[in-house]
Parts: sequence; structure tokens; C-alpha cells
Amino acid sequence: MTPLRFAPIPAALPATVPFVGPETLQRQRGAPFAARLGANENGFGPSPRAVAAMQAEAGRVWQYGDSTSHDLREALARHLDIAPASILIGEGIDGMLGLLVRLMIAPGDAVVTSEGAYPTFNYHVAGFGGVLHKVPYRDDAEDPRALAARARATGARLVYLANPDNPMGSWHDGAVIQAMLDDLPQGCLLVLDQAYLEFAPATAVPGIAADDPRVIRMRTFSKAYGLAGARIGYAIGEPGLIAGFERIRNHFGVNRIAQAGALAALADRDWLTGVVARVAAARDRLGAIARDNGMVALASATNFVAIDTGRDGIFARGLVAALEAEGIFVRMPAVAPQDRCIRISCAPEADLDRLAEALPRALARL
Repeated sequence: MTPLRFAPIPAALPATVPFVGPETLQRQRGAPFAARLGANENGFGPSPRAVAAMQAEAGRVWQYGDSTSHDLREALARHLDIAPASILIGEGIDGMLGLLVRLMIAPGDAVVTSEGAYPTFNYHVAGFGGVLHKVPYRDDAEDPRALAARARATGARLVYLANPDNPMGSWHDGAVIQAMLDDLPQGCLLVLDQAYLEFAPATAVPGIAADDPRVIRMRTFSKAYGLAGARIGYAIGEPGLIAGFERIRNHFGVNRIAQAGALAALADRDWLTGVVARVAAARDRLGAIARDNGMVALASATNFVAIDTGRDGIFARGLVAALEAEGIFVRMPAVAPQDRCIRISCAPEADLDRLAEALPRALARL
């Protein structure tokens, strides 16, 4: 029997998994992790009000979710003081990135990103036939001026920048992002990933109008709101761009349980404030753990910390494996020179206690 043929673009691609999930690693090692500190998840959990809202909605899960996410969209519009027409609700930032690339990129179109930046964006670009152009990090941060220069040189349709950054936790002041917009070529769209916005200082938020046609901002309920497993986020953009997603999006892709949870989480400001404070305390603790073991924690505006091992990528990769053997799940940047670091999620004290106990043993293994 003749095997089925894939379409030309996916047929030419390797099977790729941007991130190997902790569940896969647990199956491989034959035991659960004692501390899950590698996926930038919010171990402090979602608002109890969000949990209750999702539980209440579970009995109605036989119904499709509202295809327009009307209530959440209206609540976000009030919260952000912008028009609902500037808001897209989607299946997390990963899902919305895929839709954006599908909407904007034809085979052969140029796309600019940073070498070592969030790989899921690259995965989508490759999947739709775009051509990636990459610039290096500068001082462990993405380089807005270099990204804009490469966009001008290549005639890029999209430029990706995360602020704050994953995997390094670094950030730029909002004024830097605003200046970058003025440097982009005509017809180029800045994809501004703001997944960690709630953890960042206020100065990191650029003063960009919701209907600015040069940028689309991606935000999520996965991080500060603790709803990673619900897969729900939103984008802010010019109404014509947002309306364009109606041509291609999965209209029933955001389930009703996620919508209810996000709506309740958004309303619980006290819980969010508490989570942000606990994350800040955990960053301080991770800094102390790093110092106690002869390493340096880089400044972070996220819910994780990049810890500089002072060695190279081979050493850092060995340390990740040694910690895994100790039951501690962490990750590391993939590209030199950032791969000298390991990346550890902020977490409750009990998990950080386990890390503090395991790290000296892991270092001794090396």
C-alpha cells in the first residue's frame, strides 16, 4: 500500500518537540519529580475563586464554550480600558502564535527573532514555510536595536521579542520597546510576548496604544494567574488585525471551563498581588541558594531565575541531568553563551528546600 503523502512544507520538516514535558521525563526515569521547577509554572496555584468557578462549570462541560469568549473579552476590555475589538482570546500564547504566523506568513517570508529565544514561535514559522533570521542576545537580553536592523535588512513581516524574556528573565524598559517600533520597516509587525508581564516592574510596560498597527501583544493566564493547564490567553492589537483571526481561528478552541477560570482569576486582584509577592520572595531565595553553591542568580522580572553556573553549556547540561537524578526538574537555555545557565522556576518553600538539599549533591556528581 502506498503511504500517505504529507503536504510539502511539513513533509520537509523533522518531527520536532520544542519542549520535552516533565511527564515524559517522569515516565523515562520511572518516578515522579520531588520538585517540578523547570516549566515556568506557577507552583503557588490559581485563585481559589478561579478553582471554584471551574468546578461549577464542570457540570456544563457537555456544552461548547462561548465561541466569542464574550464575558472574558468584555472583562478584559474594562480591566485594560481598551475596546473589546482590540482583544483576541485564544488557547494560550502558543496557540495564538501559531494562528498569527498562519495569518501573516507565506512560504519564503522573512521572520526575525533572537538566537535562543522562545522556540515555539520558531516551530510555527517553520511549519508555515517562513524563513527565520536570528540575532544574538546582548548581555543576556534580547537586543531590540539588532532585531529592528535585521528586520530592515531582510524585509521581515514579523519580529518576535519577549519582554520580560524567556529563558533569561531579563527585561527592557518600555521606552526601549517604543523606540524599537519606530525603527521597524513599513509593514513589519512586532510580536511582543508579555507572558511574564505581571511580575515585571511598571517601567517595563511600554505605553503603546491598543490600536497601534505596528504591534500585537500576547499575554496569558498561565503564569501569574496559575492556569497553565487551562490553556487560555489573550492578544491586544489593532481591530483590523484582531478581526483577521476570524478567518482562521478554531472558534470553539477555548473551552468553557478555561473561560470561567480566567474570568474569576482576573477579578481576584488580591490573589494576584499575593502571588507576585511570593514569587519575588522565591527569587530572593533562589539567589541565596545559588550563592551558597558558588553560582550567581541573574536579575529576573519573571517567575523563574536563570542561574549562571560560571562554566559552559556542557557543565550546565550535566547539572540539569544530575538534578533530575535527584528528583529535581529544571531546564536550561539552549544556545551559547546563555547555555552556561540553568533556569529554575519560583516555587513554594518546600520545593525550594528540596532544591537546596539536592543541589550540593548534584554538583558533587560532576
